[in-house]
Amino acid sequence: MESPIKIGMLDSGVGGFSVLREIVKALPGHPVHYVADNAWCPYGNKPPRDIRARVLRIADYLIEKGCGIIVVACNSATIHGVEMLRATYPLPFVGMEPAVKPAAEMTETGIVGVLATEASIAGEKFHRLITAHANGVRVITRPCPRFVELVEGGVLDGPEAETAIRAEVMPLLDQGADVLVLGCTHYPFLRPVMEALVPSGVSIVDTGCAVTRRVIRLLGTDALTFPNGDRSPALTIETTGDLDHVTRLMPLLLPNLGRPAAVQHVDLLNGEANS
Repeated sequence: MESPIKIGMLDSGVGGFSVLREIVKALPGHPVHYVADNAWCPYGNKPPRDIRARVLRIADYLIEKGCGIIVVACNSATIHGVEMLRATYPLPFVGMEPAVKPAAEMTETGIVGVLATEASIAGEKFHRLITAHANGVRVITRPCPRFVELVEGGVLDGPEAETAIRAEVMPLLDQGADVLVLGCTHYPFLRPVMEALVPSGVSIVDTGCAVTRRVIRLLGTDALTFPNGDRSPALTIETTGDLDHVTRLMPLLLPNLGRPAAVQHVDLLNGEANS
Protein backbone atom coordinates (compact mmCIF):
# COMPACT_ATOMS: atom_id res chain seq x y z
CA MET A 1 0.00 0.00 0.00
CA GLU A 2 1.39 3.40 -0.98
CA SER A 3 2.34 5.91 1.69
CA PRO A 4 -0.08 8.82 2.15
CA ILE A 5 0.79 12.27 0.86
CA LYS A 6 2.60 14.10 3.63
CA ILE A 7 1.24 17.56 4.50
CA GLY A 8 3.86 20.25 5.05
CA MET A 9 3.08 23.38 7.03
CA LEU A 10 5.06 26.56 7.61
CA ASP A 11 4.60 29.64 9.74
CA SER A 12 6.67 32.38 11.34
CA GLY A 13 6.10 30.66 14.68
CA VAL A 14 3.39 28.83 16.58
CA GLY A 15 0.44 30.79 15.20
CA GLY A 16 -0.08 28.13 12.55
CA PHE A 17 -0.89 25.71 15.37
CA SER A 18 -4.42 27.16 15.10
CA VAL A 19 -4.60 25.61 11.62
CA LEU A 20 -2.63 22.51 12.58
CA ARG A 21 -5.14 21.61 15.30
CA GLU A 22 -7.97 21.72 12.73
CA ILE A 23 -6.05 19.51 10.31
CA VAL A 24 -5.12 16.98 13.01
CA LYS A 25 -8.74 16.90 14.18
CA ALA A 26 -10.06 16.29 10.65
CA LEU A 27 -7.25 13.92 9.58
CA PRO A 28 -6.17 12.16 12.79
CA GLY A 29 -3.99 9.58 11.05
CA HIS A 30 -2.37 11.75 8.40
CA PRO A 31 1.38 12.57 8.33
CA VAL A 32 2.08 16.26 8.95
CA HIS A 33 5.43 18.09 9.07
CA TYR A 34 5.26 21.59 10.58
CA VAL A 35 8.10 24.13 10.57
CA ALA A 36 7.90 27.15 12.89
CA ASP A 37 10.37 29.86 11.87
CA ASN A 38 10.67 31.22 15.41
CA ALA A 39 14.22 32.42 14.76
CA TRP A 40 12.73 35.02 12.43
CA CYS A 41 9.35 35.65 14.06
CA PRO A 42 7.34 37.79 13.47
CA TYR A 43 7.01 38.01 9.69
CA GLY A 44 4.47 40.82 9.92
CA ASN A 45 7.01 43.64 10.26
CA LYS A 46 9.56 42.27 7.75
CA PRO A 47 10.18 43.44 4.15
CA PRO A 48 8.26 41.38 1.54
CA ARG A 49 11.49 40.37 -0.23
CA ASP A 50 12.85 38.87 3.00
CA ILE A 51 9.58 37.05 3.72
CA ARG A 52 9.69 35.47 0.27
CA ALA A 53 13.28 34.32 0.79
CA ARG A 54 12.37 32.66 4.10
CA VAL A 55 9.30 30.82 2.85
CA LEU A 56 11.19 29.66 -0.24
CA ARG A 57 13.89 28.12 1.96
CA ILE A 58 11.35 26.42 4.23
CA ALA A 59 9.36 25.13 1.26
CA ASP A 60 12.58 23.67 -0.17
CA TYR A 61 13.19 21.89 3.11
CA LEU A 62 9.64 20.50 3.40
CA ILE A 63 9.80 19.18 -0.15
CA GLU A 64 13.16 17.56 0.65
CA LYS A 65 11.38 15.84 3.56
CA GLY A 66 8.79 14.38 1.20
CA CYS A 67 5.84 16.75 1.59
CA GLY A 68 3.46 16.63 -1.38
CA ILE A 69 1.19 19.51 -0.34
CA ILE A 70 2.19 22.57 1.69
CA VAL A 71 0.01 24.81 3.83
CA VAL A 72 1.37 28.34 4.18
CA ALA A 73 -0.16 28.78 7.64
CA CYS A 74 0.77 32.44 7.88
CA ASN A 75 -1.16 35.36 6.43
CA SER A 76 1.92 37.53 5.87
CA ALA A 77 3.73 34.70 4.08
CA THR A 78 0.64 34.03 1.96
CA ILE A 79 0.21 37.66 0.99
CA HIS A 80 3.82 38.06 -0.12
CA GLY A 81 4.96 34.55 -0.98
CA VAL A 82 2.30 32.06 -2.03
CA GLU A 83 2.10 33.16 -5.66
CA MET A 84 5.89 32.85 -5.95
CA LEU A 85 5.76 29.37 -4.41
CA ARG A 86 3.04 28.23 -6.82
CA ALA A 87 5.09 29.52 -9.76
CA THR A 88 8.22 27.78 -8.50
CA TYR A 89 7.03 24.30 -7.53
CA PRO A 90 4.66 21.81 -9.22
CA LEU A 91 2.83 20.85 -6.01
CA PRO A 92 -0.22 22.49 -4.43
CA PHE A 93 0.16 25.29 -1.87
CA VAL A 94 -2.75 26.27 0.37
CA GLY A 95 -2.53 29.81 1.69
CA MET A 96 -4.29 31.87 4.32
CA GLU A 97 -6.57 34.68 3.21
CA PRO A 98 -8.43 37.00 5.59
CA ALA A 99 -12.09 35.97 5.47
CA VAL A 100 -13.25 39.18 3.79
CA LYS A 101 -15.82 37.48 1.56
CA PRO A 102 -17.80 35.68 4.32
CA ALA A 103 -17.46 38.73 6.57
CA ALA A 104 -18.92 40.97 3.86
CA GLU A 105 -21.86 38.58 3.55
CA MET A 106 -22.42 38.57 7.33
CA THR A 107 -22.26 42.27 8.18
CA GLU A 108 -25.46 44.17 8.89
CA THR A 109 -23.85 47.58 9.46
CA GLY A 110 -21.90 47.39 6.20
CA ILE A 111 -18.59 47.73 8.05
CA VAL A 112 -16.04 44.94 8.55
CA GLY A 113 -12.94 45.20 10.71
CA VAL A 114 -9.81 43.24 9.80
CA LEU A 115 -7.23 42.54 12.49
CA ALA A 116 -3.96 41.62 10.79
CA THR A 117 -0.21 42.20 10.60
CA GLU A 118 1.46 45.15 8.92
CA ALA A 119 2.73 42.94 6.09
CA SER A 120 -0.71 41.50 5.37
CA ILE A 121 -2.46 44.86 5.30
CA ALA A 122 0.18 46.38 3.02
CA GLY A 123 0.15 43.53 0.52
CA GLU A 124 -1.29 43.93 -2.97
CA LYS A 125 -2.99 40.54 -2.65
CA PHE A 126 -4.98 41.79 0.34
CA HIS A 127 -6.19 44.84 -1.56
CA ARG A 128 -7.21 42.67 -4.52
CA LEU A 129 -9.17 40.52 -2.06
CA ILE A 130 -11.10 43.56 -0.84
CA THR A 131 -11.78 44.75 -4.38
CA ALA A 132 -13.07 41.32 -5.39
CA HIS A 133 -15.17 40.44 -2.36
CA ALA A 134 -16.07 43.50 -0.26
CA ASN A 135 -19.09 44.17 -2.51
CA GLY A 136 -19.60 47.75 -1.36
CA VAL A 137 -18.86 46.92 2.28
CA ARG A 138 -16.46 49.25 4.05
CA VAL A 139 -13.37 47.35 5.24
CA ILE A 140 -11.28 48.96 7.99
CA THR A 141 -7.98 47.47 9.10
CA ARG A 142 -5.96 47.40 12.29
CA PRO A 143 -2.38 46.09 12.58
CA CYS A 144 -1.96 44.08 15.80
CA PRO A 145 1.71 43.08 16.29
CA ARG A 146 1.13 42.80 20.03
CA PHE A 147 -1.21 39.82 19.49
CA VAL A 148 1.60 37.79 17.95
CA GLU A 149 3.87 38.61 20.88
CA LEU A 150 1.22 37.49 23.35
CA VAL A 151 0.61 34.12 21.67
CA GLU A 152 4.31 33.44 21.18
CA GLY A 153 4.71 34.22 24.88
CA GLY A 154 1.88 31.89 25.89
CA VAL A 155 -0.26 34.74 27.22
CA LEU A 156 -3.75 33.83 26.01
CA ASP A 157 -5.87 35.39 28.75
CA GLY A 158 -5.70 37.60 31.81
CA PRO A 159 -5.31 41.38 32.20
CA GLU A 160 -2.41 41.72 29.74
CA ALA A 161 -4.31 40.00 26.93
CA GLU A 162 -7.53 41.86 27.73
CA THR A 163 -5.78 45.25 27.65
CA ALA A 164 -4.14 44.51 24.30
CA ILE A 165 -7.39 43.27 22.76
CA ARG A 166 -9.38 46.28 23.95
CA ALA A 167 -6.76 48.64 22.49
CA GLU A 168 -7.06 47.11 19.02
CA VAL A 169 -10.67 45.95 18.82
CA MET A 170 -12.58 48.85 20.38
CA PRO A 171 -11.52 51.43 17.73
CA LEU A 172 -12.99 49.13 15.06
CA LEU A 173 -16.24 48.74 16.99
CA ASP A 174 -16.39 52.49 17.55
CA GLN A 175 -16.37 52.92 13.77
CA GLY A 176 -19.36 50.58 13.42
CA ALA A 177 -17.78 47.24 12.58
CA ASP A 178 -20.04 44.33 13.50
CA VAL A 179 -17.83 41.59 12.02
CA LEU A 180 -14.17 41.12 12.96
CA VAL A 181 -11.84 39.13 10.72
CA LEU A 182 -8.84 37.45 12.35
CA GLY A 183 -6.24 38.01 9.64
CA CYS A 184 -3.33 36.22 11.31
CA THR A 185 -3.07 32.58 12.37
CA HIS A 186 -1.86 33.61 15.83
CA TYR A 187 -5.04 35.52 16.59
CA PRO A 188 -7.54 32.62 17.01
CA PHE A 189 -5.78 31.68 20.24
CA LEU A 190 -7.00 35.02 21.65
CA ARG A 191 -10.54 34.51 20.34
CA PRO A 192 -12.09 33.31 23.64
CA VAL A 193 -11.03 36.53 25.41
CA MET A 194 -12.04 38.61 22.41
CA GLU A 195 -15.51 37.05 22.35
CA ALA A 196 -15.93 37.79 26.05
CA LEU A 197 -15.07 41.47 25.53
CA VAL A 198 -17.08 42.39 22.43
CA PRO A 199 -20.85 42.97 22.37
CA SER A 200 -23.06 39.97 21.61
CA GLY A 201 -23.98 41.30 18.17
CA VAL A 202 -20.38 41.25 16.92
CA SER A 203 -19.23 38.20 14.92
CA ILE A 204 -15.64 36.94 14.73
CA VAL A 205 -14.39 34.87 11.78
CA ASP A 206 -11.13 33.14 10.86
CA THR A 207 -10.07 30.72 8.14
CA GLY A 208 -8.65 27.63 9.89
CA CYS A 209 -11.59 25.35 9.09
CA ALA A 210 -11.83 26.57 5.49
CA VAL A 211 -8.14 25.81 4.94
CA THR A 212 -8.62 22.30 6.33
CA ARG A 213 -11.51 21.67 3.93
CA ARG A 214 -9.34 22.85 1.05
CA VAL A 215 -6.53 20.48 2.07
CA ILE A 216 -8.97 17.55 2.23
CA ARG A 217 -10.29 18.35 -1.25
CA LEU A 218 -6.76 18.46 -2.66
CA LEU A 219 -5.81 15.18 -1.00
CA GLY A 220 -8.88 13.43 -2.38
CA THR A 221 -8.97 9.74 -1.47
CA ASP A 222 -5.64 10.21 0.31
CA ALA A 223 -7.53 12.15 2.99
CA LEU A 224 -9.20 9.00 4.29
CA THR A 225 -8.63 8.42 7.98
CA PHE A 226 -6.07 5.69 8.45
CA PRO A 227 -6.47 2.89 10.99
CA ASN A 228 -4.23 2.82 14.04
CA GLY A 229 -0.91 1.19 13.35
CA ASP A 230 1.81 1.62 10.79
CA ARG A 231 -0.10 4.23 8.76
CA SER A 232 -0.33 6.67 11.67
CA PRO A 233 3.13 8.26 11.70
CA ALA A 234 4.14 10.76 14.33
CA LEU A 235 3.46 14.42 13.80
CA THR A 236 6.74 16.27 13.26
CA ILE A 237 7.08 19.80 14.62
CA GLU A 238 10.32 21.67 14.07
CA THR A 239 11.44 25.14 15.07
CA THR A 240 14.28 27.28 13.81
CA GLY A 241 14.32 28.98 17.21
CA ASP A 242 14.35 27.92 20.85
CA LEU A 243 13.21 24.31 21.15
CA ASP A 244 12.35 24.65 24.85
CA HIS A 245 10.11 27.61 24.03
CA VAL A 246 8.01 25.63 21.55
CA THR A 247 7.92 22.57 23.80
CA ARG A 248 6.53 24.67 26.65
CA LEU A 249 3.83 26.16 24.42
CA MET A 250 2.59 22.91 22.91
CA PRO A 251 0.42 21.75 25.86
CA LEU A 252 -1.20 25.19 25.90
CA LEU A 253 -1.77 25.61 22.15
CA LEU A 254 -2.16 21.96 21.11
CA PRO A 255 -3.83 20.14 24.00
CA ASN A 256 -5.25 16.64 23.50
CA LEU A 257 -3.43 15.98 20.23
CA GLY A 258 -4.27 12.30 20.47
CA ARG A 259 -1.17 11.29 18.54
CA PRO A 260 2.61 11.17 19.12
CA ALA A 261 4.68 14.16 18.06
CA ALA A 262 8.39 14.50 17.38
CA VAL A 263 9.49 18.00 18.39
CA GLN A 264 12.95 19.19 17.39
CA HIS A 265 15.14 22.11 16.35
CA VAL A 266 16.12 22.56 12.71
CA ASP A 267 18.91 24.75 11.35
CA LEU A 268 17.71 25.69 7.89
CA LEU A 269 21.15 26.91 6.89
CA ASN A 270 22.22 23.29 6.64
CA GLY A 271 18.95 21.41 7.06
CA GLU A 272 19.98 19.51 10.16
CA ALA A 273 17.42 18.69 12.86
CA ASN A 274 18.17 18.01 16.50
CA SER A 275 15.83 16.65 19.15
